[in-house]
Amino acid sequence: MAERTLLRGGTVLTMDPGIGDLPTGDVLIEGDRIAAVQPRVEAEARVIDVSGKIVVPGFVDTHRHTWEAAIRGVAPNATLDDYFVEILDTFAPVYRPEDVYASNLAGALECLNAGITTLVDWSHINNTPEHPDAAIQGLKEAGIRARYAYGSANTSLQDHWFESKIAVPADDVRRVRETYFSSDQGLLTMALATRGPGFCVDDVVREEWGLARDLGIPITIHVAMGRLAGRFGMVKQLADLGVLDWAPTTFIHCCYLSDEEWRLLADVGGTVSIAAQIEMQMGHGWPPVVRSMQEGLRPGISRDVVTTVSGDLFSEMHCIFACERARANEVFWQKNEPAQGLLTARQLLEMATVNGAHVVGLEDRIGSLTPGKKADIVVIDATAINVAPVHDPVAAVTLCADVSNVETVFVDGRVVKQDGKLVADVERARRLVEEARDRLLAEVQRRKQQA
Repeated sequence: MAERTLLRGGTVLTMDPGIGDLPTGDVLIEGDRIAAVQPRVEAEARVIDVSGKIVVPGFVDTHRHTWEAAIRGVAPNATLDDYFVEILDTFAPVYRPEDVYASNLAGALECLNAGITTLVDWSHINNTPEHPDAAIQGLKEAGIRARYAYGSANTSLQDHWFESKIAVPADDVRRVRETYFSSDQGLLTMALATRGPGFCVDDVVREEWGLARDLGIPITIHVAMGRLAGRFGMVKQLADLGVLDWAPTTFIHCCYLSDEEWRLLADVGGTVSIAAQIEMQMGHGWPPVVRSMQEGLRPGISRDVVTTVSGDLFSEMHCIFACERARANEVFWQKNEPAQGLLTARQLLEMATVNGAHVVGLEDRIGSLTPGKKADIVVIDATAINVAPVHDPVAAVTLCADVSNVETVFVDGRVVKQDGKLVADVERARRLVEEARDRLLAEVQRRKQQA
């Protein structure tokens, strides 16, 4: 019989409309799955008292360049244009596989510590065949659920990001697929991180989209952001090339999509990932949260780059709430009308959980506390002074709580954080990522002196 754990007596926000919220409820975990969610469950199991706590599905980060953990905070004032030069053309070319491993290990542990149980690792750092192996190893050792998105190399900004004639190496993508992702049912699954029109010539776009279709893996792509990409009309170009429906696709940012492009995206069942704080700070454009909802889409959220912002989704939810309501309030004030239809705290929680699972293509497994789904679960300490007293548990999670309140985290039924501490060798991960930082900084400085 599989091991059983019973979470007893918490406030349970299931995100399952058929079950709803339980002011006081129990969650039974059996093996790697949720076995029962009820006001009271009687079962032989190890019991964890979660009274005074809030139980939620694990958060889902739908897009993060995890390899950048070693250069955390190095570009606090960067615009998008700056990012291309300061990160992709300066640091990325000197990354070794060891640096990617350290970053992915530390970055994934950072996610787990913050209650992020599922991550899309947008890994555009594959400078050699050893780089993807190192990235995957870091994710695997951390124990996170992740969709590893194989991206381009970054040995040269000009070669890989401006009308690039270099496609991702199909043979190596196939090798990674066969070696690590022969099944799509594991804790780690695979996607292809493509650059797309404007960044690549048409033949490369067709080649990469065809590769994803042939391998049966989804695509994730940045579109419609910033001074350059906002003018590409990337979704329209993909439609004109006839590839838009070749693979399930997540479109990241989407700040400058035309009405036609929103329709095209929705028509092919595309999903949307929004990184509001990065979009606001770095000049991508206004986060299209409600705009995407108006098209019948269910946006997920992401942190994008820790070179410029923190790595937790609590901060992202706070930013989204303030930005979107500020935008809407301004519209209604200009009309001299009472504000209506504003973004709600529950919609924020949906974006961070069940919508995120939808975007990642794993809603049948995660995203809600539904019996039969994988046991990816977070327990929030609602007795802490920054959360108590709780009037609205949804608001407590989305607008009051922070990383310090993440008490317990399960991934696939396994405890990865308990009593506020990760069940991992955090000191080793920190040492490795600090060593990577020191080497990267030294190498960048050496190259600058030689230039």
